[in-house]
Amino acid sequence: MDVTFSSEKRLFLSQLLDEVFDGLYGYAMVLSRDRTEAEDLVQETCVRAVQAVESLRPDSNVKSWLFTILRNIWLNQLRQRRAAPKMVELDVDETTAETAVEPSKDPHALYVSKVERELVREAIQQLSEEFREIIVLREYGELSYQEIASVLGCPVGTVMSRLGRARTKLRSLLSGSLRTSDRQAKGAAE
Repeated sequence: MDVTFSSEKRLFLSQLLDEVFDGLYGYAMVLSRDRTEAEDLVQETCVRAVQAVESLRPDSNVKSWLFTILRNIWLNQLRQRRAAPKMVELDVDETTAETAVEPSKDPHALYVSKVERELVREAIQQLSEEFREIIVLREYGELSYQEIASVLGCPVGTVMSRLGRARTKLRSLLSGSLRTSDRQAKGAAE
């Protein structure tokens, strides 16, 4: 019976990892700012999750648990290195396959959309680590306030407050950038 329960938990964890993999990777990118390190963080998270799957309680929030594992691994690595992480841009390279998926879209609209995504990524990189982390957990990791509070080890009210301040700062950073890019895009189209 224990073997069946174990295999059911492992299957459940495998399916969940498939669902949250992109969110974990995005979060790891924000924390590490390095593709290779982010990949290593996600891989180590998966390994530790598989090793600890038996300790999960039936009422556990597994998604939050995975993000917490990832964050703890990163914090442990920072403590060991005692150096700031390298600065590397978020994944700004768009594949041609993504663009080719929507052939019905106007090329100008695709260009503007790409420029806006790049501007948002750049603006997120300009945020403080505290704000960058909370924006990515909420908007890219799609975690609830409670899940973010669990990952960060702080009250839900603090999450809401930080997220509000982070969004305000991001909005401020983007307000001039998007208008400027729109003017540049219109100029490029003419």
